[in-house]
Amino acid sequence: MDAARVGVITFPGSLDDRDAARAVRLAGAEPVALWHADDDLRGVDAVVLPGGFSYGDYLRAGAIARFAPLMEKLVDAARGGLPVLGICNGFQVLCEAHLLPGALLPNAGLHFVCRDQRLRVDDADTAWTRDYTAGQEIVVPIKNRDGRYVADPDTLAELEGEGRVVARYLDLNPNGSLNDIAGVRNEAGNVVGLMPHPEHAVESLTGPSTDGLGFFTSIVKRLVEA
Repeated sequence: MDAARVGVITFPGSLDDRDAARAVRLAGAEPVALWHADDDLRGVDAVVLPGGFSYGDYLRAGAIARFAPLMEKLVDAARGGLPVLGICNGFQVLCEAHLLPGALLPNAGLHFVCRDQRLRVDDADTAWTRDYTAGQEIVVPIKNRDGRYVADPDTLAELEGEGRVVARYLDLNPNGSLNDIAGVRNEAGNVVGLMPHPEHAVESLTGPSTDGLGFFTSIVKRLVEA
């Protein structure tokens, strides 16, 4: 088949859209630039919402971006099974759009955190994590100010009980996220939100590792087999 086409949405304030597009390309797919004000997903096979500070994080991180015209199309497509990965600010947008449960609040220490972070992949059955094994430990960067994942007790119990925690922080919880949660998925497993930045760990020259590339090769393999 032709190369899978993975859309990368740019919002005003996005910082990592080009990095995400490069990771998509390195994984063997064709990155497709999507603008927040578009009303057409251009027939892409999957979508990445990149990191950054959409709309300057006014009101709450991701709160304005979730009303972008393209998000209406994305919400419908995601609920129909389109694979979607939200990274950092993208994770915040997915929570604000109610495609993922919970919320991302200011870090417990009220400081911006930027460091290489060890993670454990707990769910290797999603469209975005199939190239990992459950329990695999990886190192990818984090850089966030509003990265503290929270949810009510019933939602946390549901996520834990259904195995929907995709990744957890190891060694040090950098932002106070409940249950050391670094990423979660929806019930179907096609929508994943991740606070760390796998797109910054895809090349040995520039990253602390190449451990993040698996998120992108996972979706390419998933799409090839579809």
